[in-house]
Amino acid sequence: MNTLRHPVSEPELRKEYHYIKVDSLSVDNRLMPLATIKNFLFSSQPNHAERFFHPAFAAKIKEVMKEFKPDVVQLESIYLTTYLPDIKKNGNPVTVLRLHNIEYQVWQRLATRVANPLKRFYLKSLAERIKKFEKDAWQQFDLLVPITEQDAAIVKQSGIRMETTVIPFGIDTNNITVNHDNEQWVAYHIGAMDWLPNAEAIEWFLKEVWPAVQNVHPELKFYFAGRNMPLKLKEINIPNAICAGEVPNADAFIADKKILIVPLMAGGGIRVKILEAMAQGKIIISTAVGMQGIEAIPVTHYLLAETPSEFVKAISWVLEHKPDAENIGRNATMLVNEKYNAPELMKILTEKVSSLIRNN
Repeated sequence: MNTLRHPVSEPELRKEYHYIKVDSLSVDNRLMPLATIKNFLFSSQPNHAERFFHPAFAAKIKEVMKEFKPDVVQLESIYLTTYLPDIKKNGNPVTVLRLHNIEYQVWQRLATRVANPLKRFYLKSLAERIKKFEKDAWQQFDLLVPITEQDAAIVKQSGIRMETTVIPFGIDTNNITVNHDNEQWVAYHIGAMDWLPNAEAIEWFLKEVWPAVQNVHPELKFYFAGRNMPLKLKEINIPNAICAGEVPNADAFIADKKILIVPLMAGGGIRVKILEAMAQGKIIISTAVGMQGIEAIPVTHYLLAETPSEFVKAISWVLEHKPDAENIGRNATMLVNEKYNAPELMKILTEKVSSLIRNN
């Protein structure tokens, strides 16, 4: 599903998936105010599920199912469950759902942080509808593949007894290049800024934390980048806070920067950029929500900070204890190699799915 919000060109698709055939269909699933209001008033489904359903995409799935006859179909979003009837009607595949997070948690957390009472009411209602939608969806698959043990526990606590295998996001460390000689002791953040928790986190950090950091370390710079950067963040005028907007190469942006800041207060699943930074030996200062799903220990693998004063204290410690901070970065790299090795995780998932296919 090639959405207008996150379009990928055909050459990029071929480059990314060069060993398999890829079909794509352009779909406009942008958030529309009138459709959102209509959904809220007249539908029991969350708006997200309706936005991701498109008749042309359903027709394409039927066509592919009949032509390809797959043994297994893996869905990468809970909202794609609306296509499951078309998948099952046109074949008998093992169906797998990859849980990148517990979606309703994201919206519950956002609702608690919203000041506007009408918006807070809407987000609470949305979270409840997503929660019901998720629980119904989980029961329709042969295998659930949560990305964290915490998410698997939430599925189990809901009363669902579906087959579950936890497979965290994996890093192929063979593709990680590190050059510590070129790194500068500066802070950075990178993430999709059209995802509300990211944008809110950076706005909070810039307004509530960064001025206090500058009082203690006036020479320190903070670089932040991401897709669809909000105008108010692009135009923010704070000393030594540099907005890079959408960068053409994320790896190049990260390569020469040492300290990753993750001030996330809402969200779920695993932050891929954190695992990539850990693999590169970066020093990470993050909230507990930011590190959710990663088996990292504060002080051993990263520094935990929740409040402005804690972020200032952590940043100061890193800058004043650089050799010790680099040890934390090395510990993080070892953790990724041990727990988040992509080839090993791929073997576990392949063996599990293969056993289900044999018994199907």
